[in-house]
Amino acid sequence: YNNTLIIGRNGTFTIRPYKLAAFHSPIFTITSLQPIPIPNTTLSQFTHSKIYLTPPPKKTSQSPNPMAASSSCSSAAFLAALAVISLLASTSSASSRRSLSPSSAAAAAAATTNTEFIRTSCSATTYPKLCYNSLAVHATKIQTSAKLLATTALDVTLASAKSTSAAMLKLSRTHGLAPRQSAAMLDCVEELGDSVDQIRQSIDELAGARTSPAEFQMMISDVQTWVSAALTDETTCSDGFAGKEMAGEVKTAVRGRIEKIAHLTSNALALINAYAALHN
Repeated sequence: YNNTLIIGRNGTFTIRPYKLAAFHSPIFTITSLQPIPIPNTTLSQFTHSKIYLTPPPKKTSQSPNPMAASSSCSSAAFLAALAVISLLASTSSASSRRSLSPSSAAAAAAATTNTEFIRTSCSATTYPKLCYNSLAVHATKIQTSAKLLATTALDVTLASAKSTSAAMLKLSRTHGLAPRQSAAMLDCVEELGDSVDQIRQSIDELAGARTSPAEFQMMISDVQTWVSAALTDETTCSDGFAGKEMAGEVKTAVRGRIEKIAHLTSNALALINAYAALHN
């Protein structure tokens, strides 16, 4: 185009001067901006656009001033650059507002469905906020499976119980603890150890295949019993730090972590019960 500014795929542009017979300076005025639609391009691609330029009115009373021509040309180039930037920004904004590709839209819809399934399931637990926050990060794995939801809840509880037990064992060996605190700490470590074993056993049992309703009911009954026992152990551990003689930072830190494990276990048990109800 003899009077257009051509914009390439990489964002560069070139001005091709429009020359009149009596006026040869490449001075232009931007008159309009129009994108050129290019077929077979993705929504996010910026391909080509053109800016229509027109020469100034021909002057007959005086000779062209080279300095003025140079200044005007620079101004035109600057305005052209601004127009390019504006066009790129508007194209990008328009593209972002367009609908996603079919595969991306399907993935987004699935992710929303998965998280909503977790949110709805967690609303029936005693600690729904903790339930959702601890499980939403596993939405891709869980999808909309009640079994995977219950199993993942047990996995999260197991990891928390193991890390807390290790931390308490280390803390029990710290110098400066009162005898009562040290003894309660060791008792709690033992109870958490039992809880870890019961939760791990429950996870293994849930993973097994069951071919008949009777086998399923037997399995789910065992899991409910073990998880309930784990919750009892955790509550006993927390109760060991009750009383004025256990006041202080140690009590606050330990009870806070134990209570979180107990809440996770309670939520897991509720999700196991919901899974069992689907097979009644």
